[in-house]
Amino acid sequence: MLPDYVITRKKPIVDKILPFIEMILLLIIVQAVVTLLTMAPEEEETIRFRVLAHSDAPSDQQIKEDIQQEIAPMIEKALATSGSKAELVDNLKALEPAIIAAANGLSDGRAVSLMRTDALFPPKRSGYFIHPQARYDAYVLTIGSGRGDNWWCALFPKICFPDKEEAEDEKVVFFIWEWIKKLFS
Repeated sequence: MLPDYVITRKKPIVDKILPFIEMILLLIIVQAVVTLLTMAPEEEETIRFRVLAHSDAPSDQQIKEDIQQEIAPMIEKALATSGSKAELVDNLKALEPAIIAAANGLSDGRAVSLMRTDALFPPKRSGYFIHPQARYDAYVLTIGSGRGDNWWCALFPKICFPDKEEAEDEKVVFFIWEWIKKLFS
């Protein structure tokens, strides 16, 4: 008869690695949830600004860009000195004559009008958030007939200035990946 003996088996390597994989997946899920929660849209009660060019002709679009560059510092200053929406409304109301004067000086003889109204804005992407098409409280600056392409923005989240700034996004860094690289370096 054969003697009894104890059979010993080595634990598979998967049993040793599985807790680390679970921890990494858990950290990735936590990071995704934190990212989603911190991407809440900016204050919805914003004042937007829209410039409508006379036509799509390059000269009219250039006039629109020149006006935008002239009035942007005024709007930014009003925004910087405002602590609330009410203060911003007052500051912009005081700026209306200066904005119209600046636009008239650059409009090449075309009539310029500035009015605050509920204006329809197309959908716009700002980072990871998409502002839906809707009517928003806005200042609309119309040059001539106002039938050209336009740009628009919300004053609190600065999403109106040229998309060139969006192309210069920060490099995305995943802290889990950086942590893993640091462990093995």
